[in-house]
Amino acid sequence: MSSKQTYFLIFANMNEELKDTKDFLQKISDQVHFWIKAEMPDGAILVCQIIAKLSLLLTILLVLDFLFKFSFNALFLIFRKYTQKPILKAFYESKISNSVAHFFAIGVTQEMIYSVFYRHPKSHSILETFFSLMFVVAFSILYFRLLKATEKYYVLKGDFYRITGIRAVTQSLKILGYIIFSFIGISVLFHIKASTILGSLGAMTAVILLVFRDTILGFVTGIHVSTSKNLKVGDWIGIPKYNIEGTIEDINLLTTKIQNFDKTVSTIPTYDLLSTEIKNLQIMSETNTRRIKKAIIFNIKSFKFIDDEMMVNLSNINLIKDYLEEKKAKISEAKKGIPNSSEIINGPQLTNIGTFRVYALNYLKNNENIEQESPLMVRQLEITAQGLPLEIYCFTNDSKWENYEQIQADIFDHLLVAAQKFDLEVMQVSLKV
Repeated sequence: MSSKQTYFLIFANMNEELKDTKDFLQKISDQVHFWIKAEMPDGAILVCQIIAKLSLLLTILLVLDFLFKFSFNALFLIFRKYTQKPILKAFYESKISNSVAHFFAIGVTQEMIYSVFYRHPKSHSILETFFSLMFVVAFSILYFRLLKATEKYYVLKGDFYRITGIRAVTQSLKILGYIIFSFIGISVLFHIKASTILGSLGAMTAVILLVFRDTILGFVTGIHVSTSKNLKVGDWIGIPKYNIEGTIEDINLLTTKIQNFDKTVSTIPTYDLLSTEIKNLQIMSETNTRRIKKAIIFNIKSFKFIDDEMMVNLSNINLIKDYLEEKKAKISEAKKGIPNSSEIINGPQLTNIGTFRVYALNYLKNNENIEQESPLMVRQLEITAQGLPLEIYCFTNDSKWENYEQIQADIFDHLLVAAQKFDLEVMQVSLKV
């Protein structure tokens, strides 16, 4: 027997089984039809027949839907047992199989309309419209679940930069889907051509663009964020415009949600990620380093040259002992032959502020909590009305907030007290309100 003959026999058997099923449904429909006709009063016969047959049809739909869902989900579980691909997990968790089951259940039930309602031909067009509308709803659910599965797939892959762009695309497609499926639903329900509906919207283009302005901007921003890889969900960012600093919780089409460090939540328009200055501080967490940039202001009147007595006292400080010995030798050599060399101002000399600056630098270089491979300096800033700021610029090797604050506090606690050893006066600036 040839393959064509085999296929012909299979289809012939299927047609026979389908015909038997239709005959069986017609018999049940007739039994319901004539039982109601015999038992019900004349005025209620037609209504009761329609309700009973419609209940029968919906029962068949629910039973078929359950059977198809059970079968498809079982197949998915078998596939997942033998493979752990993210795409299968994303499809299963998004219930794609349930949506496919709805299609089969609605399609098979629609074929039974003529068998169950063959004695009520006027109801066929109404039922056809109803089931066509159900097809539109089922397809829209499948469409939205496919978009959800796409998002889940990239989340499962851990591609957090790309997921931002994917969400922008999927959310735009969701809005487009709502519009298109609404048009199709109206077209099916009222038997209006979709082209007629779309044509009537041509004059409303400007209004539509105005209404969806933020949506369009959010879509563009999402694509930009995805391709530039400047931001992702989970990043620690700062936005000076809004005085916000926290972790990105979610980036969607219209708004971006940020959890502040005080456990409050801020939301900003997503398009602000493109048009506003954003500081991405996540690199500090990833490298486990965080910058210290803070100044101590000294009274200029406390600055002086280091005399012999102070030199003796400071020479006992281990961090600058070698520095002082080296400088002392160079100064002695440089002062040879200089008239009035006994006068401290003549020739090179050390100052208490300059020596303290070297001490602070050596203190940082010997601090186990400071990252030595990153920029490290102690520098003078512009003199102000309050005094001379001496800035500490370095990076801690622990970016955790509480540890960072502890390290920073320990450094400045030490330097503020150590300054007294150099006869330096720290300014206490009072603000007049």
